[in-house]
Amino acid sequence: MITNFVHWFRDSSPYIQAHRNKTFVINFGGEALQTDNFQTLIHDFTLLSSLGIRLVLVHGIRPQIDERLSKLHHPARFHHRLRITDEVALQCVKEAAGLVRVEIEAQLSMGLANSPMENSELKVASGNFVVAKPIGVIDGVDYLYTGAVRKINSAAIHAQLEQNNLVLISPIGYSPSGDVFNLSAEQVATSVAIALKAEKLIFLTEESCVDSVSRQLIAQLTVQEAQDLLLKNDDLLDSLHQPLNAAIESCCAGIDRVHLLNRQIDGALLQELFTRDGVGTLISATPYEICRRATLSDIGGILELVKPLEQQGILAKRSREKIEMEINDYWIISRDGLVIGCSALHVNTKEDCAVLACLAVHVDYQGAARGQRLYDQAFEQAKNTRLSKLFVLSTQTAQWFIDRGFESCALENLPNSLKALYNPLRNSRILFKTL
Repeated sequence: MITNFVHWFRDSSPYIQAHRNKTFVINFGGEALQTDNFQTLIHDFTLLSSLGIRLVLVHGIRPQIDERLSKLHHPARFHHRLRITDEVALQCVKEAAGLVRVEIEAQLSMGLANSPMENSELKVASGNFVVAKPIGVIDGVDYLYTGAVRKINSAAIHAQLEQNNLVLISPIGYSPSGDVFNLSAEQVATSVAIALKAEKLIFLTEESCVDSVSRQLIAQLTVQEAQDLLLKNDDLLDSLHQPLNAAIESCCAGIDRVHLLNRQIDGALLQELFTRDGVGTLISATPYEICRRATLSDIGGILELVKPLEQQGILAKRSREKIEMEINDYWIISRDGLVIGCSALHVNTKEDCAVLACLAVHVDYQGAARGQRLYDQAFEQAKNTRLSKLFVLSTQTAQWFIDRGFESCALENLPNSLKALYNPLRNSRILFKTL
């Protein structure tokens, strides 16, 4: 138990360093306040703030508005997933926003002894940071007091963050003429994140974003993939549909990473922010995991990846100096800065051949065709160089290459340059494939 904690704490330290003094905008719905575990979420907000993360919280109020309308026997009307806010609904919006904001501020102000909030002394700032305008009439439907964000007073928010205050924003906005408008909390969070140039925008949703067929969590999406997901799933609930739309808009406007987290997973925020793989769905403009040529800065990651395989005798030992000399031959798969796969293609044009070497995938990321991806890249490169043969030396993975069309050959069939490097003590099988 202690060992696991030590490992986790050490593994989280790069993220603690990376997140310090960064601005995160977090959105959560009004449903969160109606559950018993909301206090746990408050504790996590406090912890993030104590680690030096500049937090802006944008809360929703939809269920609180609906509850008030129901008591008044007044219908809740929606069009294109947005509420039509008449005068009765607007009064409910004002009441709900005020009550929810006060409840959140009260919980963030707690400092009970023998609790996670002890000595937190967290200061909360709210204000009229959002300038709004009416949506108007769309498709013949008058949205009345439903508005859209016109401008975010980013300077005022930054001033509060500079004073180490947590900023709390309600989904309402004000016009220069003094009118109040009901806004989409997701749109407010998106506009705030873009205006502040936040490092992260996080949506705490009511369910996980899963594949409609496999029902497995979708761990990552590019903007294009998120757009395709929305097109193919018109029946997505608002709790996912609106955050996905917001994520696409945010990424296109320059936010590097948007996270969708199921708030009902205990500690989802901490797991997402301080572990490499997280528990939610990451949306980014570019792939989170990429295959690219290695650079000198990747040498440490390559060495760390191959060391266990060298100790097991699966790979031949390579010194840092040798990898550095041959770094232009290496390709890696990088996941959030971690080298999780590598391969090297050593080309010998004089003897019309190439050697595929050092093909390795991190044990935690095997079984997802990453090895195949590295192999395909090397194979295409060898073909494009117009070489005749591709060689592999293997002690324990020969069958994997045989399944891909490689054949065995004797030592005397090796090109002279490879014969000179062959280590008889390893007794590697020699395999080749005609290109």
